[in-house]
Amino acid sequence: MKRGPVRLSEQQDFSFLSGYEDRIAQLLAILESSFDGIYITEGTAKTIWFNRSYEVISGLDRSEVIGHRMDVLERTGIISRSGTLVALKRRAAITIDQKFKTGKQAIITSTPIFDDTDNIVMVVTNVRDMSELYGLKEELARSRELTQRYLTEIELSRRLLIGNSGLVASDQNMLELLRVVGRVAQLDTAVLILGETGVGKERVANFIHGRSPRRSNSFIKINCGAIAESLAESELFGYERGAFTGANKEGKPGLFEVADKGTIFLDEVGELPLNLQTKLLRVIQEQELVRVGGSEPIKIDVRILAATNRDLKALVEHGRFREDLYYRLSVFPVVVPPLRDRKNDIPKLTNSFLQQLNRKYRDEKTLTQMAMGRLLSYHWPGNVRELKNVLERAFIMSEGPEINAEDLGVSIMPSAGEGRAGAEFSLKEHLEQIEAEYIRRAYDSFHSIRGAACSLGMDPATYLRKRKKYEALYPAQEEDYKA
Repeated sequence: MKRGPVRLSEQQDFSFLSGYEDRIAQLLAILESSFDGIYITEGTAKTIWFNRSYEVISGLDRSEVIGHRMDVLERTGIISRSGTLVALKRRAAITIDQKFKTGKQAIITSTPIFDDTDNIVMVVTNVRDMSELYGLKEELARSRELTQRYLTEIELSRRLLIGNSGLVASDQNMLELLRVVGRVAQLDTAVLILGETGVGKERVANFIHGRSPRRSNSFIKINCGAIAESLAESELFGYERGAFTGANKEGKPGLFEVADKGTIFLDEVGELPLNLQTKLLRVIQEQELVRVGGSEPIKIDVRILAATNRDLKALVEHGRFREDLYYRLSVFPVVVPPLRDRKNDIPKLTNSFLQQLNRKYRDEKTLTQMAMGRLLSYHWPGNVRELKNVLERAFIMSEGPEINAEDLGVSIMPSAGEGRAGAEFSLKEHLEQIEAEYIRRAYDSFHSIRGAACSLGMDPATYLRKRKKYEALYPAQEEDYKA
């Protein structure tokens, strides 16, 4: 509401001062106790009084201001702009920002006071300290700029880190793994890649080779569990002419020879039969091999990467894997985390697979938020491979341009044990659980209420209300925070 002009003739009830002998002294004490600065000039813009708070806010000394006209203070740079002069000119209250020669800042409101003949007899200015607020605003702006710069640097580092290996990674657990193997990639040491089925061990091997000095040479992948035992030795180490019935007349180099100067990747190395383990150990130790049917050793220069989803130590204890070979292969062991421990990778993996599927099937399908929530809440025992298979099936089964939660199939529906104990299946409750998970994951990604709400198409108040509700109904499991 707009305030009318202030006049000296306006009667105020000062009966509360009747008990004081010196009422003027009491009024001055009241003015001095104000947290805001109070600054008074005559109608001629000459400074006649200000309180202690004004001194603190402005940093100015009384001798610099008392008795001086505001135009002089403005002209000499004591203040940046006079609210008193503007109020005198407009004959109305004015609010402006003001800076002092001390570097401090304030927001001021200058109010003219009129007598009965409508002349301005004085101007009273209220001065509120804004230095701290302006400082915080500047600090916030700098923080936002730094945050954006760091995010850009992180994204550039992520792209540089991943390169053309085919890996999709944004979760901190996976990025940390890639930083570690990125360092060992520069060396020629053997690396044993461990992890569950479908986590992407082959992708990690590709990544290591792609960042190694051997990257311009061969990268040969051998699935040790897919080679028939009777053919395994000749496939790996080659054979000489006439080595066995049906052999090529000229003989044939094995995969280790083909990989010379490059990298060989032994996937499912735990499936190698014991007799081949012995020959492989010699290849690693001596960097030479002997073809089947041959007698002359052939020198090779090959870096060996191996991977398995099995517990090689347990196989060693049971006599099914050579202990000396185990130690040769596991000079530098790394464990690829399962998808349930790096759920922040799921959105990027999903988008990557959808792009591939759209190219493959010449379509432009997208995933609904509810479907993404279902993917984020699922445990993924089959890891990345299972995610890819689920998405392709849903892509084929969905009829419209969007893939909905129901298109994902019952295979990734939460089990009965994941709902409330003893409760029957409730679609409403299930959808709430999915929304709760999606709300939680959004905050994990953006680390702010506003950012998370914006990503979900909600206003912050709605997001906060739902978040509090779901935190009470569906507390997060410990594993949800590993990523």
